[in-house]
Amino acid sequence: MDNKFIMLLLGFVVIGMLLPVGFSADSNLVVTYGETTYGNSNYKSMVDDFFKSQTNVDLGDVESKVISADMVNSVSQGITGKSYSSNQIYSSAFLDLNDNDNLEVSVDKSKITTITGDMYISSLKSAGITSGHVYVTSPVSATGESALAGIMNAYEQATDVEIPDNVKEAANDEIYTQAEIINNSGVDADDLSGLVDDVKNEVSRGNVSDHDSIVNIINNYADNKNINITNNDIDKLADTIEQVQNVQGDVNYYKDQVSGFLNDTGSGDGFSLDSFLDWFKSFSF
Repeated sequence: MDNKFIMLLLGFVVIGMLLPVGFSADSNLVVTYGETTYGNSNYKSMVDDFFKSQTNVDLGDVESKVISADMVNSVSQGITGKSYSSNQIYSSAFLDLNDNDNLEVSVDKSKITTITGDMYISSLKSAGITSGHVYVTSPVSATGESALAGIMNAYEQATDVEIPDNVKEAANDEIYTQAEIINNSGVDADDLSGLVDDVKNEVSRGNVSDHDSIVNIINNYADNKNINITNNDIDKLADTIEQVQNVQGDVNYYKDQVSGFLNDTGSGDGFSLDSFLDWFKSFSF
C-alpha cells in the first residue's frame, strides 16, 4: 500500500480520536438572544442579519442561548427593583473569543439607546473580563441594560466557568446606575463612562474602600471634566464603585480560572484543524 495513503489514513484516525463528540466549527462563538426576540421569527431574523453583517459568520455553526426575563430579573430586582416580563427582553449579543487580544464591544447604535460600548467594556472589566469581541443589538429600540446579562452568560458558555454572583451583581449595578444617571441628568454617556473608568482606576490603585473618599474622588474628576451630576447621583455612583472594589478578591479568582483558556484561545502550539488541513493539502497524488 502507498506510504502517503497510509500516512493520510493514520492522520484521519488521529483526528477522529482528538475531536470531541458533538464537535462544532467553533466553540469560541456564542450568541445570546433576549427571549422576546427569540420567540418572534421576524425579530430573530433582524438580529441574525445584524450579526452576520458584522462578523460574516454562519450562525448555524454557533452555540446559542436564550436569556429569559427571570434571568434578567434575578439581577435587576436587587438593583433597581425593576421586574421585566417575557415580552420585554429584546437585547441580544454575539461573542467572538477568537478575537481575544483586547476587549472590544460594538453596539448597534440605531437600536441600543442608552448603554454604549465603553459602558459595557467598563462593566465587563469590573467582572474580570478583558478580552473578546462582543456585538450588541436589538430588533427594536432598547436601552441595552439587559444585554449585559446575556454577554456574561455568553462568556460562561464559551469558557465553561461561572462568574461569581456577587461579581455579576457589581458589574450589572454599574450599568444600571450609569443608565439611571444618564436618564435623570442628561449627562453624555461617553463622558460618564470615562469618569467612571478614571475613578475606578484611582480607587483600585489606592485600594480605596471608604465611601466618603470615593465621593471626593468622583467630585474631583467631575469638576476637572466639567461634568454636572447631582450629589444624589454621585452618592449612587460611589456606592457602585465601592461595590466593585469590594468584590476584587472574587474578580481576581475568576480571572485566574479563565486566564489559561483566554490566553490559549485560537493560538498555541497544540492541535489545529487548520494546520492539519494545510498538511493534507501538501500531499499530491
